[in-house]
Amino acid sequence: MRDIKKVSPVILAHNGPLNGMNWNVSGNLSLGRDPECDIVIDDRQVSRIHAQIKVSKGNEIRLVDLNSKNGTYLNGEVISTPVMLKDGDEIKIALVQEFVFVSSDATLPLDQSHIVESTVSRKLFIEQKARRVWVGEKELTPPLSVSQYALLFYLYENEGKVVTREQIVDAVWGEKESIGVTEQAIDALVRRLRSRLVKHDPSHEYIITVRGVGYILQNDNY
Repeated sequence: MRDIKKVSPVILAHNGPLNGMNWNVSGNLSLGRDPECDIVIDDRQVSRIHAQIKVSKGNEIRLVDLNSKNGTYLNGEVISTPVMLKDGDEIKIALVQEFVFVSSDATLPLDQSHIVESTVSRKLFIEQKARRVWVGEKELTPPLSVSQYALLFYLYENEGKVVTREQIVDAVWGEKESIGVTEQAIDALVRRLRSRLVKHDPSHEYIITVRGVGYILQNDNY
């Protein structure tokens, strides 16, 4: 029997103290100042338990304000009742922390809108000291270029998390050389790396595009 894996929706933090962090929405998530919250925003303007991302039995995802003192905003408007989230919605907690909601459909490759299926193991492994890469049971040869390896290793270190284009630029080019790196340069690098990986495993898409945000490495054994 085939195993079916669906990429979860993602909450991506930006413009605030949690900038660059992200969370998979596979169940309810609480947001607030309390350390027991799933997403902790350590700021006095944020209520102890401020808001919730709530997943219904039908997999509908809603944003709920929990009687917060300084409000929960969706696309610039304060909410008072639960509101269903859709791809690209902007969430703001007490004007302190912003988030973007990325739906599960948006996390799939641009040319693929169906659920990823597999009947075989497709694990990618990196031996860091020797800078060697295995795709399945086959070593990737010839070796990746310096920039391709840097990109793959950064995704590998952050496996299952969305990484932004800005984070990729810093990881691959470094702070000193990052000025002037274009969107086209990033796209070209991702394209070349994908081409190398697909030659070894044409049945699986390892690098998933999150439209308008960045990329995520899907590296599970299904």
